[in-house]
Amino acid sequence: MDRAQKEKVVEELGQIFESSGVVVVAHYAGLTVADMQDLRARARAAEASVRVAKNRLAKIALEGKPCESMTQYLTGMTVLTFSEDPVAAAKVAEDFAKSNAKFEILGGAMGENALDRAGVEAVSKMPSREELIASIVGCIGAPASNIAGAIGAPASNIASILSTIEEKAA
Repeated sequence: MDRAQKEKVVEELGQIFESSGVVVVAHYAGLTVADMQDLRARARAAEASVRVAKNRLAKIALEGKPCESMTQYLTGMTVLTFSEDPVAAAKVAEDFAKSNAKFEILGGAMGENALDRAGVEAVSKMPSREELIASIVGCIGAPASNIAGAIGAPASNIASILSTIEEKAA
């Protein structure tokens, strides 16, 4: 890799570190190509990404960034899993680590906060952006459905009383 290519990689990694909601660093020594393809497919499905980069270039890209403290995890064969959604990449990494013992999560960063192994696990258990939106919409819609049910209930009660009276008369 020549100097221009390295500068381009450092720039790309810098953008990843700035724009991602969460970045997870893991060791991947011993994973097969099929395993890595599986990880990438899972990440794509969750709107996350996977990137293998040289640690030295990643450390250069981290200089001056809010998440610079995660440089301590950039040793050995590392892979970065990242996403704009602050939860998606952590969920993908945790799920993949459960099914593959050779994938060892080291830590990561969420904005300015460095995450250790337990921090990544805690983030992965948080609800995703879509789940939060769905629960908020459910909370907003619940009173309206309760009102509609309350308004419709007396009419259904009257209808059932009338049908009972009609059956007795027949």
